[in-house]
Amino acid sequence: MSSLKGWRYTVFIGGFVGLIGLALYPIAVSPMMDASEYKKIQKETRKNIRIEDVQPGNMNVWSDPFGRKKADSE
Repeated sequence: MSSLKGWRYTVFIGGFVGLIGLALYPIAVSPMMDASEYKKIQKETRKNIRIEDVQPGNMNVWSDPFGRKKADSE
């Protein structure tokens, strides 16, 4: 078997990088571009969970530490 030299080496490396990119697209890039499907799934799976019940150590549910007021209370 001959070793890859010149343009064949470039095509091999380019194909390898392309294959990795093609494999990572549905895993990493697509969810970042359109997260609406994942938000819908999360909303469905968490609809019967009360945050107060699963909060560890009787801690308060997260609130804004800077105390910003909501737009509707102004």
